[in-house]
Amino acid sequence: MTLIDRYIGYVRDIRRYSPKTVAVYEDVLRQYLRVTFDSDEVTDKEIVASMNHSEIRSYEVWLLESDPPKSARTVSLHLSALSGFCRYLMKEGVLKSNPVRLVAKPKQEKRLPHFIRDTALSEYLKNTSHLFDEEEMRMFCESWDTPLGKKCYEDILAALIVRILYSSGLRRSELVGLCISDVDFGRNVVKVRGKGDKMREIPLIDSLSEEILLYLKAVETMCGRNRSLTEPLLVTYKGSRIYPEYVNRAVKGGLEGYKDMPGRKSPHVLRHSLATELLDREVDLNSIKELLGHSSLAATQVYTHSTIARLKSIYEQAHPRAKNGGKHGD
Repeated sequence: MTLIDRYIGYVRDIRRYSPKTVAVYEDVLRQYLRVTFDSDEVTDKEIVASMNHSEIRSYEVWLLESDPPKSARTVSLHLSALSGFCRYLMKEGVLKSNPVRLVAKPKQEKRLPHFIRDTALSEYLKNTSHLFDEEEMRMFCESWDTPLGKKCYEDILAALIVRILYSSGLRRSELVGLCISDVDFGRNVVKVRGKGDKMREIPLIDSLSEEILLYLKAVETMCGRNRSLTEPLLVTYKGSRIYPEYVNRAVKGGLEGYKDMPGRKSPHVLRHSLATELLDREVDLNSIKELLGHSSLAATQVYTHSTIARLKSIYEQAHPRAKNGGKHGD
């Protein structure tokens, strides 16, 4: 087993990085070796020797000058993966210092999180509220095995996905991983396993709890049996756990066509939207950090930029002196 194999096992099993992150780190390290040695067969001694400022800088240049050239964001991701590997080598005592710290990362253009205002989302929630009426559910239960019943179920599931994401700020992967037992209807909270295998509890508003219960009853009618608590909370029409792309389509398809929702429509945008609305309502950053499952306050502080940018826009439109650049006169 090579050093890279051991490192991948370490970040997967000990650090408990997400499968996606583990795959990205492994791809980066394998590509680094191919570019540096023009071979996949490299000894541990050669790997350690290549971890120096000169080789890593050459790899950065290769990324920036490749066809097509990699973006500053992608190059920074590669350098971060290499830095993590070097820190592991230092921990193992085979490297004295981290050479990646001496390599300047390319400058990235700062991007503010995109979000949708609550007024626009409220219109969507209102327009889909009929899907959770007792009468609507009764009609679905009577026709679930027809084309109309299938369409009705998919509409209900899409509306519930948007409601849960916007009410809780869950990540897409966290939503996909929910099981029935994760929802405590007695306390109105949902237990979430987030990044780094960390657990947190998120409160649910009463109406959302009721909508989830109605949905679960509809699924049991469709399945023809009582489901166990260990089964997925949200399932496709065929009864399998929802998957990331299904969530993407549900959000984009549900929110498409609303004039007050320009730009991207994705699960992460709903997460940004909740954080921004809470911040606008003067909820403290630490509370938002806990809700979103951020590991540090710095990750949460990015939302203050959205709020300040919005405030600046309003200021420039409304303030009498801002309209003429602060000059005196008409």
